[in-house]
Amino acid sequence: MTAVYGADVPTPEQLVYWDGDFSKAPEVVYGDGDAVNLVCVLAWNTVVGDDPEQGFFKAVKIMNATHSGIITDEFALKRVISEILEANPRSMATQLPRLLPLLLFLPFFHIAASTSPSGLHPVVLLPDTTCSQLEARLTDAYVPPTPQCSAHHKDAGGRWFRLWKNTTELDDPAVAPCVADQLRLVFDHVAGDYRNVPGVETRVLHFGSTHGFLADEPANRNRCMGRLVEALEEVGYRDGETLFGAPYDFRQSPAALGQPCRAFLRYRQRLRALVENASRANGDRPVVLVSHSEGGYFALEFLNRSPLPWRRMHIKHFVMASTGAGGFVKFMEVVASCVSDVSPLARVRRSVPSKFTPLPSPTVFDRDAPLVVTRDKNYTAHDMPAFLAAAGLPEFEVTLYETRELPMAMNFRAPVVPTTCINGIGVPTAEKLVYWDGNFGEAPETVYGDGDGLVNSASILALDTVIGDDPMQQYYKSIKIAGMYHAGVISDGVALERLISEILRESFVQDHSKKHPFPPHSS
Repeated sequence: MTAVYGADVPTPEQLVYWDGDFSKAPEVVYGDGDAVNLVCVLAWNTVVGDDPEQGFFKAVKIMNATHSGIITDEFALKRVISEILEANPRSMATQLPRLLPLLLFLPFFHIAASTSPSGLHPVVLLPDTTCSQLEARLTDAYVPPTPQCSAHHKDAGGRWFRLWKNTTELDDPAVAPCVADQLRLVFDHVAGDYRNVPGVETRVLHFGSTHGFLADEPANRNRCMGRLVEALEEVGYRDGETLFGAPYDFRQSPAALGQPCRAFLRYRQRLRALVENASRANGDRPVVLVSHSEGGYFALEFLNRSPLPWRRMHIKHFVMASTGAGGFVKFMEVVASCVSDVSPLARVRRSVPSKFTPLPSPTVFDRDAPLVVTRDKNYTAHDMPAFLAAAGLPEFEVTLYETRELPMAMNFRAPVVPTTCINGIGVPTAEKLVYWDGNFGEAPETVYGDGDGLVNSASILALDTVIGDDPMQQYYKSIKIAGMYHAGVISDGVALERLISEILRESFVQDHSKKHPFPPHSS
């Protein structure tokens, strides 16, 4: 027997009828599962797996797969079919015809190169945060924090080595603090900018190629554009020819105009050259820029800091997936928890400017809508400096947020190139964090609202106003997929079909209503 189930999907775990009125909708506390609670699914291991009379038993857990997605999602279906065929591989030839009706449910992107539109427009991908791979090398100026770390990479001899993501070293308690020390950033008060620890040099791996961010683990591969790359290859795209990647140093973030930010300046220069070369190599066809999640902030700021004539010449279409116009509430918990967290990676998170990028923006979230609730004080998006101070950030870091990051959030604006925003909606999403005793080091009680599981609906809907209503923005389209989670926009079969169709779009005729119904989603 093989049990196949999903996990890591918000699933009701507790229903709160505070006044005892069961006729009213309850407040819902979410846990793990796939619509069926994870504790019930895991019980198969004990009830069936530990039964002495049970012969063969296998449990297959598919991360981010919904309950119905097990038999509709392409990745999950492949696992189910492989388990069916594994039971009797010799009979594959007789079983395969029986499985063909099931295979028809797979989303197809098989538009062969011979039937593809003549002359594909080059595509440049910008992934989510932490997807980009980083290499490092140490110079004589590096001072390890401990004698044990001195022995780590002692034979490197100035050679480049994988710094992120090095799962083997990050999972080793003895080595993880050494990796974290080399990964963290420091703020140079003289230069007014963030930089590596002295003696550590870093570089993004495989800039220009999608190999720079395709993860090995299936769950991370979905989040890091792996299935999107496969879908693009199905319609004829080839890495390094018509398909390109623009990985970035996810520790850094664009800073407000007038603030030094050498990392983003270099990135803009490299991305501009990549776009120009990709266009030139493909008959001067303009480029389709595609971003996911935090990659959208980098793409949008790159476009807005590029001359308008250059944008109109080199950018055919900007497709921004799973990025809102004003951050999301959940990240307030991330920032608060990293202050008291003593783990090596939390130390890295505390040191980087990108920890501020997705914080809720006062341009989107109302002044009278508390996002964090305590017994003594509530905090809205307009109270973010006070919240950061209460969470334990030093005063100079709060000042860095106010001078470098907050102006960026306040200046989120239309890129003035044809733009399509694709987002999930209708998924339980953290809307309010309750730290009743004011202890930000503990996990809060969470009140859920609407969104994609990470980005709030308020931030998603604000795109229609901030971008769609800008008089300079000639073409804008918003696609909201009901029931679609944050990473599913670039990995779920239904969402990928919509995404690929937008990337391949040839003409742009503006629907002046700029309002679009939610397409149905089967999960």
